[in-house]
Amino acid sequence: MPRVTPILRKGRKALEDLGLVKILQSEIKHELSTTPFQSSMSIENGSSVRSNIELVSVYLCGKATAWVQDNESGSLGDFKVDWDSMESQDLVLRRKCESGEEVAVSALLGQEMFAERGIFPREVLMKACVKKTGLNSVLQFDCGVSEKGIGGSQFHIYSADYLHSMTICPKPSAYRGPAFNDLDSNLQDALKGYLIAKGIGENLTNFLLLHLHKKELGQYVKWLQKLESLLLGKFE
Repeated sequence: MPRVTPILRKGRKALEDLGLVKILQSEIKHELSTTPFQSSMSIENGSSVRSNIELVSVYLCGKATAWVQDNESGSLGDFKVDWDSMESQDLVLRRKCESGEEVAVSALLGQEMFAERGIFPREVLMKACVKKTGLNSVLQFDCGVSEKGIGGSQFHIYSADYLHSMTICPKPSAYRGPAFNDLDSNLQDALKGYLIAKGIGENLTNFLLLHLHKKELGQYVKWLQKLESLLLGKFE
């Protein structure tokens, strides 16, 4: 046992000599100092514009929900955060319309988009559900949110389904009707306009793009810091 400590010290020195720790430290510094996304984002009270270091530090402290106030960064509007954990990749929002309809939106980052220009590398996969008061049936929309130019976003509907119940999922073999792209273009536009009227507009999609990318960045930096601590022998 007395020889264990010197061996561990030599092992740690070997790791440092290999440059693993320095590489990690360089990567952490790079992620904290650069601003790959729009920096006009206000946290909690919207009192000031924060740097990337301040933004990520909020995530590292376990406070995943970030409130954005300006048009480019987007806003929640009348939606409330129902679920947003640093231990998960998704986000769930809810709102109740004046008409009594309940709207739920869940979102998480999808695959990378190999666009020539743009700030956000990944698409947001968004599912929107609308339920009328007193009914069990639900309108469910599967959508994709992507960047539009600089400081803007747009969403596309991939599929629209009418579910008879929220608790009973239809069988995979069940007929769901025609594909969304096969619907009349006027009907497609009307369904998209319906979602926009329920609060799923550009302000919200801007928020989803920025918030989920920032959330992923915070999780990545936290993982790097844990790995750094482990290599340095500080992680208990």
